[in-house]
Amino acid sequence: MSDTASADGATILIADDDRAIRTVLSRALGGLDYDVRMTGNAATLWRWVSEGIGDIVITDVVMPDENGLDLLPRIRKIRPDLRVIVMSAQNTLMTAVKANERGAFEYLPKPFDLNELIRVVRRALTERAAPRRAEENGEGDDDNLPLIGRSPAMQDIYRVLARLVGTDLSVLVTGESGTGKELVARALHDYGKRRNGPFVAINMAAIPRELIESELFGHEKGAFSGAASRTTGRFEQADGGTLFLDEIGDMPLEAQTRLLRVLQDGTFTTVGGRAAIRTNVRIVAATHRDLRQIVSQGLFREDLYYRLNVVPLRLPPLRQRTEDIPDLVRHFFSQGEEEGLPAKSLDSDAVARLKTHRWPGNVRELENLIRRLAALYSEERIGLDAIEAELADTATGEPLVSSPESENLADSVERHLQAYFDAHGDALPAPGLHDRVVREVERPLISLCLAATRGNQIKAAELLGLNRNTLRKKIRELDIQIVRGVK
Repeated sequence: MSDTASADGATILIADDDRAIRTVLSRALGGLDYDVRMTGNAATLWRWVSEGIGDIVITDVVMPDENGLDLLPRIRKIRPDLRVIVMSAQNTLMTAVKANERGAFEYLPKPFDLNELIRVVRRALTERAAPRRAEENGEGDDDNLPLIGRSPAMQDIYRVLARLVGTDLSVLVTGESGTGKELVARALHDYGKRRNGPFVAINMAAIPRELIESELFGHEKGAFSGAASRTTGRFEQADGGTLFLDEIGDMPLEAQTRLLRVLQDGTFTTVGGRAAIRTNVRIVAATHRDLRQIVSQGLFREDLYYRLNVVPLRLPPLRQRTEDIPDLVRHFFSQGEEEGLPAKSLDSDAVARLKTHRWPGNVRELENLIRRLAALYSEERIGLDAIEAELADTATGEPLVSSPESENLADSVERHLQAYFDAHGDALPAPGLHDRVVREVERPLISLCLAATRGNQIKAAELLGLNRNTLRKKIRELDIQIVRGVK
């Protein structure tokens, strides 16, 4: 295209060693009347930037003459307002973190959707440049990443983490047991500005209720029977670093009140103490339970929930990212070798079978399986028979799904829907499934709300968050019987 700016007034510089990708991007962006310049090396890109050419840069990480990430600080130094969009097929957490720390406007893992790229370009042209931290993280070690996986689900997690590591915002990590919630908390700490401070973890479900306050805030000598000396709590131990509150949904209400006060005031007192102690910690909380449901049951403080849930981060279960299983298997076998276990690998049939397993224990279950295989099987390359035997033993020892008594609403719905799909075998259910499922959920929800408000439709509409006329219409459509005055 010509050197003059297009009618849109924006010139876009594209740097990628792959000619096919350059061509696709040029056609997509040029078709929108952007002026597009393309190159396959970092040197040409740097020359254009140095000459003041370009309003946006789209660059790959791996180029023949220089790493695109290494170019970012230099671009930021001479043209701090120039937006740089980084794309990469490496797709690791460190790539996302480095791109964010070095000043990238956005990070897009390959392959990406062209429409998403166009949205990012338009946003980059309209949003004001945000100030960046001058401090940069070290290079890190891509071979020792805290999180493994290149699936789209994990890419979303990496991009959120990359934005959070430079902040002190409270994060609430949710997900099923074994999905790696503590690994996320450690990543936020290890790659953030508090990485030189302590990382302190406490599991609320593992501590007797009467000892939680002492564990969190410490106690004075003589504060209770057996308190022979002053003991520092986890808040003091984590000062200047990160405090990870695991299984926060199991925290008793009385301790919740004290925790809320600390989050509001930034100070606390030890059990039996009087002097206020100032705290400087970042809070990362985690739970496998549905906190909103627990709040509605009156078992968790709503104000504390909103204090912790500044940034919600839900980890996908392993069954929703089965494409990560080969990488995880290699990682766990490699870990086993470092710990003295013999070198092992799986054949393709064995890996394919692992991808079909439901993984109720998620990544933790997979890790235990791989360690077991490395320790107990003599062959160097393990096949399908061994996997079938191990998964069969697991199936007889534990249920494949959560028990109805312990599962949350989402788990219950998923269990029922999975049974519904399984009943159809290789066929699909009849069209219109969404409306049928919504209708099935709406009817008991509205019926229970009407029962709870004794048939008062105004109160029921308020409880549901619906317009009164909308509620009346749904009552008619769903043929719900109203009994007034009886709860």
